[in-house]
Amino acid sequence: MPARLQTIRERAFVHDIVNAKPEPAYQELLSRPIRELGLTLAGSPVERFVEQLYRELEAKGLTKFRPAVYLTDEWGCPSGEPIIGIPFYLANAALAQLEKETHDLEDAREIMMYLRHEAGHAFTYAYKLHNSPEWKKTFGPFRRPYRDNYRPAPFSRDYVRHLPGWYAQKHPDEDFAETFAVWLTPRSNWRKRYFGWPAMKKLQYVDELMAEIATEKPEITRRLLIEPLSRLSDTLAEHYQKKQAFYAGDSQRAYDRDLRRIFSDAPKHRRSPAASTFLLENRAKISQMVSRWTGEYQPTLDTILNDMIARCRALKLRAVGPERQLRTDFTVLLTAKTVHSLCSPSRRQWFAL
Repeated sequence: MPARLQTIRERAFVHDIVNAKPEPAYQELLSRPIRELGLTLAGSPVERFVEQLYRELEAKGLTKFRPAVYLTDEWGCPSGEPIIGIPFYLANAALAQLEKETHDLEDAREIMMYLRHEAGHAFTYAYKLHNSPEWKKTFGPFRRPYRDNYRPAPFSRDYVRHLPGWYAQKHPDEDFAETFAVWLTPRSNWRKRYFGWPAMKKLQYVDELMAEIATEKPEITRRLLIEPLSRLSDTLAEHYQKKQAFYAGDSQRAYDRDLRRIFSDAPKHRRSPAASTFLLENRAKISQMVSRWTGEYQPTLDTILNDMIARCRALKLRAVGPERQLRTDFTVLLTAKTVHSLCSPSRRQWFAL
């Protein structure tokens, strides 16, 4: 199997997988169910990150908490279960390369960010913290409806900032997981970074709580696996077809109304510069700004931006008015669309990402 997986390194793009006939060298591989790829966590490239997580937990005095980890198709923690799901592609270098060429591959820093976040969920469930009145007072009711399309306040200091998309604002469960992750991260210097923020009360609560229950055994130790590797019957090609459809986000025509608010299709402005040309000339500056605000990866921004440019061209929109104002208005629009993409519903509602 490793030899066949290696062939993916040379040429593996989502266009080839979804829209064209794969080359014979890896056609058979892409047609095989994921569960038959022979992947295991033990001895895999991602195992060392799991071990690092365990060391960090022990360094914080959490000697009785060692969440189990398993391979599945997405990052997550099954709701109510103290266990962490890791994407299968991180268990094999060649599959990781495929992920990198078709979407975005997590680097070492991001892998640890996700692990710490999921460990926060697992800790909540293992010790039933969400049933505590103090937990509810600090983070909110656990039974609050889980809003998939939430509207975050980017500059709010009521929440810590860990994962992109201001994820702590999504739900009390996410708020705790993000706070736990910041508290757990070595050299995060959270006392200084969040000094004067209302979020500091949450970090202090976590710090004091961990000191109280560090040596206590978890109340829940069951390990109900949701979508484990053994049940992933989709072929590798089907997996990427679904992933491509998921990340496609809004249809291109969903941008039309917003684009018309910034640019003009009035006949009297037909001699003004094309909006598509204006965006092409300013895309680097705009995308850099949005990436810095949202924490989103450049490929995702490029996908959304390319769709918008295509719609500007199709609608024959013109850039009318001061360039600075146009850049500002479009940057705000791209930020909003990117946040919407970050906050769109997960394919797996049972996962607390």
